[in-house]
Amino acid sequence: MNHRIIAVAAAAIVAVGTTGCATKKYVSGEVASVNQRVDGVQAQVEDAQTQLKGHDGRISHNASTAAAASKTAQEALDRALAAGKLAEGKFLYETVLSDDKVKFGVDKAELSDEAKSALSALAEQLKGDNKNVFLEIQGHTDNVGSEEYNYRLGERRAEAARRFLSQQGVPLHRISVISYGETEPVADNKTREGRSANRRVVVVVLQ
Repeated sequence: MNHRIIAVAAAAIVAVGTTGCATKKYVSGEVASVNQRVDGVQAQVEDAQTQLKGHDGRISHNASTAAAASKTAQEALDRALAAGKLAEGKFLYETVLSDDKVKFGVDKAELSDEAKSALSALAEQLKGDNKNVFLEIQGHTDNVGSEEYNYRLGERRAEAARRFLSQQGVPLHRISVISYGETEPVADNKTREGRSANRRVVVVVLQ
């Protein structure tokens, strides 16, 4: 009798042990399945975060590009918008022709060969882009001479650039001219280098 009880007890223990193993295997399988799903969700979250970072980067880049527009370029955009000159109402870029490149003579508004070469390259670029762009040409000077004189000098230089661009095929009705004279320096007028940088023509390209 005792042997029979012991055998039954042993069989029960084995059954419990077997059931325990099966339960452990089941739990382990479920845990592995859950972990796999969690890993999948984490991967999706990481992908989403990567895409979001990329999107943020593009926004930052676009914001930086917009911020790169100078004060006078933004003013040109505002003027063109107010005049209804733009199809899309946006700033594209600006080309600065400093005294080092344009080489206007003292008290002169005639374009040098270097200035013509630079403006020809710009005209070809505009033709290649095949866009209905609008240009504002801004004349700037250093502070040598009176403010009134510098205003007129800046205007004459900007006008010379407009005439030349027109000769290169840029329609006159897509170009406006303005003079800032000496009022918007980009460098210190106390140095020769600074005055050279301030003697410039800026072509703002808008669309």
